[in-house]
Amino acid sequence: MAEKYYVDTSIWMDLLEDRKGFQGEPLGDYALKLFAMIKAKNHKLVLSDLLIRELESNYSVEEINGMVLPFRKIIEKAFVTQEQRDEAKKIAEERNLPPGDVLHAIVARDHNFIMITRDKHFRELGDITKHYKPEEIISIS
Repeated sequence: MAEKYYVDTSIWMDLLEDRKGFQGEPLGDYALKLFAMIKAKNHKLVLSDLLIRELESNYSVEEINGMVLPFRKIIEKAFVTQEQRDEAKKIAEERNLPPGDVLHAIVARDHNFIMITRDKHFRELGDITKHYKPEEIISIS
């Protein structure tokens, strides 16, 4: 069965903008290698309605469509439920975390997706879902 990868907004941005880390790390290259590995192994790349909304706050619909076009055959869609939103809001308030990050973690947990992010908030969400950086996944594949 194909593994399902839920890639956080920041990783998509690393890919599109070929971003570098604070110490010059090739974040865009790591993202590109991750997406290439997912596609080559015919795994699934998950897009949630939450992820698309976050991307829309930074990019046009045309840019987003261009980003996902190469992966259209391996894309799986996920939709956030009201119960997930309610749980995320409660946890976000308790832990003083961004509700969107908590919601991504809950979606990954509930669907058994492999969460890919480099967002520091996910360190505080390890009890909800494990998370990996792109370079961690590409080094073990």
